Amino acid sequence: MGFDPRRWSAEPRPQQRVTSNVDALLQENEALRREVRQLRRQLELLRQRPEPSRQHWWRQDPPPPQALVTSAQVERWGAALAEQKGWTVLRQSGLEQLIEQLNRSSFLPQLNLQQRLDHLVPGLGRDLYGAMATPFNKKRCAVLAAFALYGVSAIEWLDDDPQRVVLELRQRQGSRQSNNRRTRSDQRRTDRQQQSSNGSTGDRGRDPQRVAALSVLGLEWGASKQAIKQAHRRLVKQHHPDVGGTAEAFRRVNDAYQFLVA
Repeated sequence: MGFDPRRWSAEPRPQQRVTSNVDALLQENEALRREVRQLRRQLELLRQRPEPSRQHWWRQDPPPPQALVTSAQVERWGAALAEQKGWTVLRQSGLEQLIEQLNRSSFLPQLNLQQRLDHLVPGLGRDLYGAMATPFNKKRCAVLAAFALYGVSAIEWLDDDPQRVVLELRQRQGSRQSNNRRTRSDQRRTDRQQQSSNGSTGDRGRDPQRVAALSVLGLEWGASKQAIKQAHRRLVKQHHPDVGGTAEAFRRVNDAYQFLVA
C-alpha cells in the first residue's frame, strides 16, 4: 500500500476547522471587550458627576400628586356654562347665596364648601379653590355652585351635560326664596325640637349627623357597611337625573354615602 495523493486531498482537514473556531472565538472575545470598555466609560461618567446629582440619579423624589381640578378645567367649564340656554337668568349674587344654602343643608353645615369637599374627597376642595383665578366672576361662581349642588359628581356633570347644570342652578336659584329658605326663628325652633327629641329617645350617644345620613339611605342606626353600599347603589339609580330624578336628591344620597364611609 503506497501513498495516494488523491486520498490526501479528499480527506477533511481538522487543522482548518480548528483555525475557523479560533477566529470566531477571537471575534466574540473582541466584541465582549468593546462592550466592557463601553460600560466602564459609562460608569466613569457617572462617577464624575457632582455628588447631589449622583444621589438624585439613584434616589429620585416621587413626582408631585396630580391636581384633582385644574384652572384649565375651571375655565373650560365656565365657558361651556355661559353658552347654555338660561345662563343670562343666573345672577352671581344668587349663586353665592345658593352655595351658602346648600352648605347649610348638608350633613356638615359647620364647614364651608372647600372643607366639605375635602372631607368627601381629600384634596378636592383645596384643588378646586386653588384653580380659581382672579377676578372671581359669574362663570367661576357657577362652577363652585355646581360642586355645591352635585358634590363629588360635579366633574361628570360639568363635562357631560352643562345644559342640565344651568337648568338645575336656575331651578334652585328660583325656588330658593319660596321653597327652601327658612327664617332664623324657624331654624331655632327646629333645632330645639331636634334637641328635645334626641334627649327623650335616649340616643344621646348617637351622632345625629350620622343618624340623618342613614335616614337618607333608608337605614337605621347600626347598619353595616355592606347595607350602606347596597342602599347607595339602589338610590343613585333611582334618583339619577337621567331617569327623572332631581340633582338635589341625587346629591343628598351621594353626600350621605360619602359621609358614612369617610
